[in-house]
Amino acid sequence: MTTYHFVAASERFLTVEEPLEEVLRERQRHYGETGRTVDFWLLRRPGFLDSAGLAAELADVPRPAAAVVSTDASFIDFMKLRLEFVKRGSFEAPSPAIPDPLAEGSAADPPGP
Repeated sequence: MTTYHFVAASERFLTVEEPLEEVLRERQRHYGETGRTVDFWLLRRPGFLDSAGLAAELADVPRPAAAVVSTDASFIDFMKLRLEFVKRGSFEAPSPAIPDPLAEGSAADPPGP
């Protein structure tokens, strides 16, 4: 199993109100220059938020939600400091509760406009 770290917030906050795209684009550019494999993803309506082990802990994350997920805990620590109004957490996957850590389309979230 792999440990995934994340920051989660409302989809609007992460994708509209914060300049998140710029931060992720710069990190991707840096990874390309240093030959590092990309280990982070922006998920709109991440499925893991509703998993049995995380649902109660993340119930206060506004829906529809989005998350930045990474296998690099330091990057997620940076994102938590940079974004401030996000919930930070981690989980292990694949597991019975989270078979696909990068799956989008939580059943609890209605489709966006």
